[in-house]
Amino acid sequence: MTVSDSQIPILTVSALNSAAREIIEGNFPLLRVEGELSNFSSPGSGHWYFSLKDAHAQVRCAMFRQRNTYIRVQPRNGMRVQVLAQPTLYEGRGEFQLMVEQLLDAGEGDLQARFAALRDRLAAEGLFAADLKRPLPRWPQRVAVITSTNGAALHDIRVTLARRWPMLALVVYPVLVQGDQAAARICAALDHVASRQQEDVVILARGGGSTEDLWCFNEESVARAIRACPVPVVTGIGHEIDFTIADFAGDLRAATPTAAAEAISPDRAEWLPQVQAQRRQLERSVQRTLRDATQRLDYLRLRLRHPGERLKDADHRLRMARGSLRQALQRQQAAWDGRLQVLQARRMRQDPRQRLEHLHETLKAWRSALLLAMDKRLASAETQQQRQVAALRLLDPLAVLQRGFAVLRDESGKVVFKSASVAVHAPISATLAQGTLLCEVLEKND
Repeated sequence: MTVSDSQIPILTVSALNSAAREIIEGNFPLLRVEGELSNFSSPGSGHWYFSLKDAHAQVRCAMFRQRNTYIRVQPRNGMRVQVLAQPTLYEGRGEFQLMVEQLLDAGEGDLQARFAALRDRLAAEGLFAADLKRPLPRWPQRVAVITSTNGAALHDIRVTLARRWPMLALVVYPVLVQGDQAAARICAALDHVASRQQEDVVILARGGGSTEDLWCFNEESVARAIRACPVPVVTGIGHEIDFTIADFAGDLRAATPTAAAEAISPDRAEWLPQVQAQRRQLERSVQRTLRDATQRLDYLRLRLRHPGERLKDADHRLRMARGSLRQALQRQQAAWDGRLQVLQARRMRQDPRQRLEHLHETLKAWRSALLLAMDKRLASAETQQQRQVAALRLLDPLAVLQRGFAVLRDESGKVVFKSASVAVHAPISATLAQGTLLCEVLEKND
């Protein structure tokens, strides 16, 4: 044995297998592996053991009971499957194997790959962002249910709402929830809800089924229609383990249609004790008022001297007490009515139609003010024009000629201002108010 050989450590079989397992698991992430299922066995522990093989190789696989409980596929030898698994080494036998997390039919596996690709693309686009999620109304009055009228989902929703909050109005939008036309029908229903905007919340639901049955809820068009709908959307699709693209796009994902109905409705059993407590408090207040009135009446009876007058006085006080009680009850009722009117007015103020009507009235007022200002401006301009016309008329030389004056010009057309500027016998022209005269200077006096 050389010196270098003596430095090689001696490992036990357990240590070797443990190190090999760590190397394999550290260098291999979760993998998707497809092959033919064979040697399937399911002992009393509930775990599954089988092999995956192709034309040239095979690998042992194990799937624990906690994982295979939710698998809808019934494994059988010769079946082509796709598994999501972690490569590892079973140290007890030094056997390389796959620890299976998910098992799908090969065709279903292709759908799962399409699902993951679409989910990742829409998530990267920001369609599933948390800040886009709309809050659900605390006290909804109308709920839109988009589902099939033939399935159990609608029945479950109706039963749940009738039990929890029976005064909630239910508007059903019947659609196909399976098949090639289902996605288009669902999108059309969401668009209809968006155009009406008469419901406070939407439930998009269907019962359980295979991946192919639920595939219409994995269409991109459905996800975009959910996000485009201004009304909050709650999804209740399939069972607890079923996730669809619609669940990611919706504002809240419920595990089942029943859970979706519970998520959007208040619980009558929770609020009924509070209402009953307030009713008991009101009854105690009324009884206390009546008791005080009775005690007062007894006190008056003790002071009774003249039966007729005392009875009249007591009757008057009793009527006053009843009136006060009635007024107190009316004030209480008026307070509740006022609160209701405030809430209704607040809701009306949030209605865009009220805002548009207010803006329309404001526009009409501004238009009237503008027309009035224009009329005033035109009247002022006309007055100023008349003043300027009058001033121009005062300066008009023709007005002077109208009074009998004339304008004299020499042969060159220059205006004659003094007699010294023209000679005797020189021709001159005289411009009158009407017409012109050609004259000759016979004599001049400077």
